[in-house]
Parts: sequence; C-alpha cells; structure tokens
Amino acid sequence: MERKTFLTSGLAALGFAAIAPLANSCKKESTGTTTTSTTTTTTTTTGGTTSSSCTTGATETAGPYPTITPSSYVRSNIVDGQSGVPLTIKLSFTNTNSSCAALTGALVDIWHCTALGYYSEYTDTPGGGYATVDYTSSHFLRGRQTTDSTGLVTFTSIFPGWYSPRAPHIHVHVYNSSGTSLLITQIAFPTDVCNTVYTTATDYKARGVQDTANTADMVFSDSLATELSTVTGSVSAGYVLTISIGVAA
Repeated sequence: MERKTFLTSGLAALGFAAIAPLANSCKKESTGTTTTSTTTTTTTTTGGTTSSSCTTGATETAGPYPTITPSSYVRSNIVDGQSGVPLTIKLSFTNTNSSCAALTGALVDIWHCTALGYYSEYTDTPGGGYATVDYTSSHFLRGRQTTDSTGLVTFTSIFPGWYSPRAPHIHVHVYNSSGTSLLITQIAFPTDVCNTVYTTATDYKARGVQDTANTADMVFSDSLATELSTVTGSVSAGYVLTISIGVAA
C-alpha cells in the first residue's frame, strides 16, 4: 500500500472521495483513549512526558507498512546498513492487569522509516512523492525482541526521518509469549530533538524539518501524553530513546 501520495497534485485532483480511504489507513484503530488502572503514576522527564507506567498505551493502526513476517527478524540491531544518526531504543513494558508489574516474556516488534522516509518490504513513495523505490526485498529498520525480567527491550537503530502527513514516529506491536496480539501503538519524538537532527545531520538536512507537528498528527493529536518519548544525546554522539508503555496483559 502506498503512503499518502494524495498530497501530490495528481491524486489531489481526484477529490476528497478518493482521498478518504487512504487517509484513514494511517488513522487510529480506536479513539486513542487510554485505560487507567487503579494506581496511576505520571512521570515527567527532560525531552517530554513518558507514558504513565500504570496507564494502558493508546491503541493505534499498524498500517500502512507493518512487518510482513516479524518472527523472522529476531534481532536487536535493525540498522541493516541504513545511514543516519545512531539511535538506541529502550522500551519498558508494564502489565496494567497485574498491579503494574514488569511485563516479562512479551514479544515486541518495532519498525520505522529511513532518514528519507522510506519503509522496507514495500514499494514506497514518501509523502511529497520525490521518488518511488522498490524495497520489497529489504527488511531494514524492523526487528523483534523479548522483554526481559524488568520488562525492557533494547534496539539499535537510526533516528527516523519523516514523511507527510505524519510526525516522526516508531511503530510498536506487542504480543504475549503465545503470539496473541496485546497492543499496537506508536511512539512520538520531542520536536526540539527532531528539529536539531533534521537541520544539522547530513542524512536529513536536505529535507528540513517535518511538516506535521505532534499536536496536529492524525495519530498523536489526542494521545500524545502517553506516546511521547524521552530522547537524550546529540547528533555527534547519537541519541537514546526511552519510554514506558502499559499493556493490559
């Protein structure tokens, strides 16, 4: 499925009736309203507000570029030769059905786009339509890990780029050990960090800053408090992303 190239003049000429089905493919699967357990803890840190450890993460769409065979990509390093600013991704999961205890033994898939906005496993045209590339035989920036005794998974990747009409993001799909889906959600990035990367880092600055703010994004606009990550570091040293995500397991 192609990304929202309806923003280009060719498809835009077809009118709203043609646009609506494509736009909906990136929207929420639900309203994004979170479910809070009896004990709620809100944590505010530099770079943004992490998800509350006792709040179930917002449910989002997996499309339009979900991993086709996620079980084939059990690995922590998902770079696969893609260029960009190094990013260490640390995701912590809690079980909101078990007094907010660490969610151990869960399968966690993540995927995101390249510095230029492309996804692997698809023939892809980033928003803006500057080039179409067949990446159906590639699997970069996709991976699976199992949460440890503290509910943590760690991935080595690159800082994602952006494409219109989305704010920068990472997709996350959580399963239990038997493979039953527990949560599909997405992770947002602090705007100030994105602005720094997109205006100064070699692999990004030709495109400049994203055209969609977190608050205007079709996914994050009503659930940013539980999906905004903390990102620390620098372009020269690389960045570390952290966030805690509650799962009703």
